[in-house]
Amino acid sequence: MKQISFAQAEHQNKKKVTLRERFLAQVNVLVPWQRLIDALSPSYFAASAGKWGRSPIGLERMLRIYFLQQWYALADEALEDAIYDSQAIRDFIGIDLAIESVPDATTLLRFRHLLEKHALTQRIFEEINASWPSKACSCARAPRRHHHRAGRPLHQDKAKQGDPDMKQTKKGNQCYFGLKAHIGVDAVTGLTHRVVATSANVADVTMAGHLVRQDDKRVYGDAGYLGVWKYLDEEKDDPDSRCCIAAKRGAIKKREDSPLKTLLLAFEKTKASIHAKVEHPFHVIKNLFGYRKVRYKGLAKNQTQLFTLFALGNLVLAGRCQGHGDGVSAS
Repeated sequence: MKQISFAQAEHQNKKKVTLRERFLAQVNVLVPWQRLIDALSPSYFAASAGKWGRSPIGLERMLRIYFLQQWYALADEALEDAIYDSQAIRDFIGIDLAIESVPDATTLLRFRHLLEKHALTQRIFEEINASWPSKACSCARAPRRHHHRAGRPLHQDKAKQGDPDMKQTKKGNQCYFGLKAHIGVDAVTGLTHRVVATSANVADVTMAGHLVRQDDKRVYGDAGYLGVWKYLDEEKDDPDSRCCIAAKRGAIKKREDSPLKTLLLAFEKTKASIHAKVEHPFHVIKNLFGYRKVRYKGLAKNQTQLFTLFALGNLVLAGRCQGHGDGVSAS
């Protein structure tokens, strides 16, 4: 039996269980570690084969460190410092400072580049989703302008922009420079099953074909998806169409008060209650994980991170359904 250090003993004897400890204990149970290790091991160990130097750090440990980075929105250097500072984080990773050192920021950077090069975060997304049985009989689909760099002027010259993959768009009176995360969410389970990243100026409706599954019996979307029928090869007035898109509010408000208007409002409210599930994953990654602005340059790198964020967000949402608590990420 491994002897614990004085720091670990002192930490275990404290009287209060912190929010961070509770959260990490919950996700430690929910993450299908062995499934992820089996799926990612060939690419991970093949990348270090034939190279001189120290043996690669265990894949499970690197995944734990990488997931911590996403849960707490930390840069590589900040994550390294957090591991040194927090006994709860070290316990989650399985690091004992008395006998081993913490992987440095460069090691974390290389691991992230490995995930990007081999599209392993998409595999993480697929494996985590596959670990939860699907109960879907209908679906909610909607993209959102998920994160942005605020304060970029409209007149900025393209040659001077920091990231050529990011574009300008406007919503209401607010201008945004960045990208959009388009997601498809299961209307029954509330879990994300499709993730696509585009520049911010791409119209929502044009990405519908990438978000809808072939076996979906019903497709819900907000008013930004009006005209989605042509992107799904369906007819607008077809009674067998799967599309159930919200009407524009102004069109209904212009109607005179009548039983028909009351019925239409009730119908729109029902559609909105189903479509609202698409907001839950964004709540998790923005408010619980603290992901409100892009960290990396380039659409491909941010798409890679989005796969991980929504996969981990699915764990939080699925954990709530199974009674594992709120899964709040406390700093």
